[in-house]
Amino acid sequence: MIEHLDGAVIPTGFDVPVEPLRRAAHYTGEPGCIAEARSFAAHFVDQLRTEWCARIGERTSGEVMLVVSELVTNADRHSNGPYILELEGTDSTVTVSVYDSSDALPLRFPKDPERVGHHGLEIVHAIAAEVTAERVPVGKRVRARLTLG
Repeated sequence: MIEHLDGAVIPTGFDVPVEPLRRAAHYTGEPGCIAEARSFAAHFVDQLRTEWCARIGERTSGEVMLVVSELVTNADRHSNGPYILELEGTDSTVTVSVYDSSDALPLRFPKDPERVGHHGLEIVHAIAAEVTAERVPVGKRVRARLTLG
């Protein structure tokens, strides 16, 4: 933003939008990929704290790790190939996107405390402000947006 004062041009701040912090990583699906994705996400959260001065407490950091774990685990188990983890964040939101080669959209089962397993997407929906799944040219993208604070 620029103010004009008696013919003088005075810069008063940034007049260009600031881009969110974005990082992406590619995983082959070999053993250890889920742990690598969690480590990648932990580093991203630390960067968001430093570069965006985002106030991310331990609980919120844990929620980001849990969403990453659930979405990457689903991609690892249900696709026939590699997958991509994409993270985007600002001081108020973190978006976790996972792309994989399967075009089968994930199923969210109804709540059933007696069911063993298949609670991952239910957990993600409980934590995230928004969850979407859509087909893309190479398979699908599952995206969860978490609100910080």
